Amino acid sequence: MQPPKATLKNAWPYQQDRMNLPLANLETALPFYETILGFQVVSRSDTPQPSAILDRDGIHIGLAENGGDPQQDGCFFEVDDVEKLCAELKATGFDNISPDFKQHYYGDVRWKVLFIVAPDGLCYSFGERQN
Repeated sequence: MQPPKATLKNAWPYQQDRMNLPLANLETALPFYETILGFQVVSRSDTPQPSAILDRDGIHIGLAENGGDPQQDGCFFEVDDVEKLCAELKATGFDNISPDFKQHYYGDVRWKVLFIVAPDGLCYSFGERQN
């Protein structure tokens, strides 16, 4: 039985552009985003470089073979329930996860946060606002 899915509410890039996240090979990366993270491909292009726009819960990100360093980029996603997201990821077989749910402050907001690294090297954090 599939666990209930968490809902993405917002996304902020670590660098400048969540619609142009760098990776080395789009074809090998897409299955992770679709199968593990639950995104759907909205559009693809081969010019000026292979790229794709992905959507989950109305939140869009873009992946591109743009020559950038994936280990220096990624996104912070706001989610409605970070523990539900962790269970969802584990149910897909993704085991590169340490669910210690660290508490982080960004400005005056406290977040319960889960960090993962995608096989393409991009880093992602998923945060649930705490009262």
